[in-house]
Amino acid sequence: MPKVKANNITFHYEQQGTGEPLILIPYLSADNACYAFQVAEYAKHFTCISLDLRGTGESDKPEGAYSTEDLADDVAAFMQALGIQKAHVSGLSLGAAIGMWLAAKHPEMVKSLSLHSAWPKTDAYMQSMVGGLQSAAQGMGNLAEMVILCLFPWCFTPELYASKPDYIQNLAAFVRSRPAQSVASFISQSNAVIGHDAEAHLGRITAPTQITYGRQDAATSTRFAERLKVPIRNSELLVFEGCSHAPIYEKVEEFNNKTLEFLQRHAS
Repeated sequence: MPKVKANNITFHYEQQGTGEPLILIPYLSADNACYAFQVAEYAKHFTCISLDLRGTGESDKPEGAYSTEDLADDVAAFMQALGIQKAHVSGLSLGAAIGMWLAAKHPEMVKSLSLHSAWPKTDAYMQSMVGGLQSAAQGMGNLAEMVILCLFPWCFTPELYASKPDYIQNLAAFVRSRPAQSVASFISQSNAVIGHDAEAHLGRITAPTQITYGRQDAATSTRFAERLKVPIRNSELLVFEGCSHAPIYEKVEEFNNKTLEFLQRHAS
């Protein structure tokens, strides 16, 4: 279980594979294992480095408020501590919000950028949705159960629940098996989601960028697509049909194939 100190925080991470470095940034409430279905394929071509963000997994959990920009500074310091000068960077949802800040502030560090289920600035709809998750977390006092009961329905389509109930249960068991996040850490992390606003900085991103959405995603829907694609000049858009917020679990093979094709196209 490797750890490294960066930005006055001890970060836990996992590393697998060979090739150019690929930094995988987790989403809200998740630890490094959230990309388990991707790492198996990505690691055949890249050195996959998945970290636990501050407040999650086995990384330090400092108290206080922080932003998606702060979390991007953490990732930049984490890369520097590992001696990684430049890497491919990928994230879903919160991970994508962090990735866009990293690529905007440190363009020299990002070889390619993968933004999955991303948004440039939190709107009233997202603020209400995340506020509901915060209220549920505080009321239930158990992050894993909140994620399963309240966040899962935002992430998956009704069709997946109907057609693969055992799969949903397996994903729930996976969530319960991971290191528990405290309610306080979740509130800090989700406040970063609510406060996210990188819109004015997107034009600073120079890395080739893949922007993806699930067609049925309500939280970070395709309403944000043009607001990302237009200012990020070297970008391309891909929409996964029959998916909601988490195509990484709903259309695993298609997601892996199409995202890996992009990554390989921009590898040396």
